[in-house]
Amino acid sequence: MPPTDLTGLPAVIELRQYTLRPGRRDELIVLFDREFVEPQEEVGMLVLGQFRDLDDPDRFVWLRGFRDMTARHRGLTDFYGGPVWARHGPQANDTMIDSDDVLLLRPVPTGSGFAYAPSRRPAVGAPVPDRFVHVTLWSFPPGRHDGIALIRDGLLPVVLETGPAPLAFLTTEHAHNTFPRLPVRSGENVAVMLTSYPDESAHRRHLTAVQAHPLTRDELLPAIEREQTAAPRRLRLTPTGRSLIV
Repeated sequence: MPPTDLTGLPAVIELRQYTLRPGRRDELIVLFDREFVEPQEEVGMLVLGQFRDLDDPDRFVWLRGFRDMTARHRGLTDFYGGPVWARHGPQANDTMIDSDDVLLLRPVPTGSGFAYAPSRRPAVGAPVPDRFVHVTLWSFPPGRHDGIALIRDGLLPVVLETGPAPLAFLTTEHAHNTFPRLPVRSGENVAVMLTSYPDESAHRRHLTAVQAHPLTRDELLPAIEREQTAAPRRLRLTPTGRSLIV
């Protein structure tokens, strides 16, 4: 399947966070952007975004999408059993300490989501875009939906009112992981919001506006805090040169 046939919104998304050996992140990014993007897309997977974590020089974050769980199993089987991974996988694995911090997610039907257009992908060697991407991850008790509903029905409209629309709002995909060779975190119940800005100062201004909104300040944040199992985790990211998410 040629990459130009993949335009659309993935129904299943992996958020993958890799802990790398010290000083080897740029090595992995060069290898990934040169060797692993098109071969994954040729077997039906959607390489959505690749990022440097600004708070950890040895952390690589990326997102990969799939039409559905059946396409995920097929694509992973074909890629990790194929010639490209056989040739370059050992070098990639050698840069990694841990690659099992993976959340399996699905877009919430709020009108948000990743519009995927491979024709927009920069070429190998493209400069790093001057953008800032922020990810917030909320964790809630398994089986409880009140916290996610507060974010979807309350916080998300405030975010839309006060600044740029999120790139996506995602929650846990509870389907069984049918490709155990690549583990995912089990027992999770999370909400994830991704937003993009020209720079970090624009993000800070937006965050201040959201937090100062009377509904957020007086009702939503206290209610979400009561529901969550831990403080939200926040990722400060910069895209690589070939990331579609910028």
